[in-house]
Amino acid sequence: MNKKTDDPTSIQQEELRGISRSVGEIEWLLMVVVLLYHAFGGIEPDDQPALVVAMVLYALCIMGFRYANFFKHESRWKLAVETWIMTGFITWALMHSGRLESPLLNTYLLVIITSALALGKLTTLLELALIAVCIVFLGGETSLKDMITLKFAAGVFAQFAPFVLVAYITTMFASDIRFGLNKAKLLSETDELTTALNRRGFAIIADQLFGQAVRYNRPISLLVIDCDNLKRVNDEQGHKAGDNLLISLVKCVNEQLRHTDILSRQGGDEFVVLLPETPAKGAFDVAEKIRQAVGATSLVLAGKHVTTSVSIGVASYPNDGDSLDLLLAQADRNMYQAKQSGRNRVAQ
Repeated sequence: MNKKTDDPTSIQQEELRGISRSVGEIEWLLMVVVLLYHAFGGIEPDDQPALVVAMVLYALCIMGFRYANFFKHESRWKLAVETWIMTGFITWALMHSGRLESPLLNTYLLVIITSALALGKLTTLLELALIAVCIVFLGGETSLKDMITLKFAAGVFAQFAPFVLVAYITTMFASDIRFGLNKAKLLSETDELTTALNRRGFAIIADQLFGQAVRYNRPISLLVIDCDNLKRVNDEQGHKAGDNLLISLVKCVNEQLRHTDILSRQGGDEFVVLLPETPAKGAFDVAEKIRQAVGATSLVLAGKHVTTSVSIGVASYPNDGDSLDLLLAQADRNMYQAKQSGRNRVAQ
């Protein structure tokens, strides 16, 4: 199992790095838009020095965030700060290119799209509030008396409405995309039949928990559980009955576990349970509880009461191995020993 690629923290960081790269492209796009507007003579001569200085400072900010490695890890706070800097740069450019009459006013949309895609609904709402304040500021030549009139409110609404609509639509699409991705991620990490974790889901969590046990010298144990009569049920009553047997088995095992324990289906009729903070004696006791509970559970299949049993192998860190792979191998050997000894028993 590869901890580096499967660690949830690494996965999250990789997702944030991907988002950050997209934000960087949007920042450079904003820079190019302002630069082209300046190059084609959209800025008055008196305003050009201030805008050039702003572009240089903004370019330095982009390079600092993108290439100087000031930040060892990506975070949403870092991305939020970048959007605030974008807002400040746009506001400064508008001050020197016609204020609310400037064609660059719509570049605020880049901030909104960035926030909606990368930071979520609440942050986007705050960005909208900040942009609204900037718009009121840019119309600063208006007196307070005029600002409280319906005419002024209608003008601000006309200026601001497209930003609200873009924010709403983009956050809606982003939310749908995240929901789809999370659903796909969930399906990729869980067993469709039993809803227990599958191999991939187990590897992601188990590597992290085992690493913590090694780092802090804490006990951790593994159980490998095999259903003793699934093949017979499949042969005699069909695979649908076998599926129901596995679902019942998972439910029964889960009832004997703590919320911190991890159950996964490794394939077929074999399951693995990870028991954090559990030494060898405690793991054996849990395995016995599972064995007895499964044996006492009766399932009605095709009008007949069917009972099953399990053979369980137990392995514990550090006595049975100093890596997760070694523990799994030892627990698997112990499980086969339990089967060869007559089934319906626990071997340690």
